[in-house]
Amino acid sequence: MSSASPVTVLGLGPMGRALAAAFLAEGHPTTVWNRTPGRADGLVENGAVEAATAAEAIAANDLVVVCVLDYDAVRAVTAPHTAALKGRTLVNLTAGTPDDARATAKWAASHGIGYLDGAIMVPTYLVGGPSTLVLHSGPADLFELHRNSLRAVGGTCVHLGSDPGRAGAHDVALLDIFWTALTGVVHAFALARAEGVTASDLAPYAKGIAGLLPEVIDAFAEQVDTGSYPAGGSNLRSAAAIMSHVLDASRSRGVDSAVIAAAHDIATRGMAAGYADDSYAHVAELLHG
Repeated sequence: MSSASPVTVLGLGPMGRALAAAFLAEGHPTTVWNRTPGRADGLVENGAVEAATAAEAIAANDLVVVCVLDYDAVRAVTAPHTAALKGRTLVNLTAGTPDDARATAKWAASHGIGYLDGAIMVPTYLVGGPSTLVLHSGPADLFELHRNSLRAVGGTCVHLGSDPGRAGAHDVALLDIFWTALTGVVHAFALARAEGVTASDLAPYAKGIAGLLPEVIDAFAEQVDTGSYPAGGSNLRSAAAIMSHVLDASRSRGVDSAVIAAAHDIATRGMAAGYADDSYAHVAELLHG
């Protein structure tokens, strides 16, 4: 018999299936449920128990992990079963906003349900491996109670604090970096192609540009936190001038310029605000809500 704690997984989309498979691989008796039948077959073959209803799945174990499309789906799955969830721990690994997480934590507390919110920071194919990163927030004692089980997802399992929205805050900020950067990548490929350069030819140099970012991120983080923005080797004025070249090249070749135009607009606003001789990081002051 396995000594690993049992767990229930609600939701068997791609990420839910990956989570259930990771728990099974680490020896956790795993009960699974999905609104649409037929998604548990491979998991059942590896030892999972498929529950006929969400209530049955919840009743099976004290630790219940939910990972579905969005927070509306979380509510649809869990709201009818508050009595069954009472006294158990609900770990929500569904993507959403920090306020979604805080509202769900408040709802859970009103029904006597322990609640941790989390964010999975890797694609499904990495779940269960050493590269997995999962961020959690909510009551520290609840996290400690289930730490060993949650670590079964693989890689690094981090508790960020008692504010249930803190994991979501990290999630949306990090995804902002990821998707903004990828939008820049595909725009660069489009611009290069317009000049007769294939994406494959550009790719090695693109990776070199990306390799500059870690050092820049550290420098900008310190500047934003201290409110001091020394220009160093390049100031906002020069950044805006470089962006204008990219903008002109895009327009001259008929490449959609919305991405670089947005960045150039921010730089222009920064200069108008008096930041021209400062680090590009100073534009963060324009973006605060």
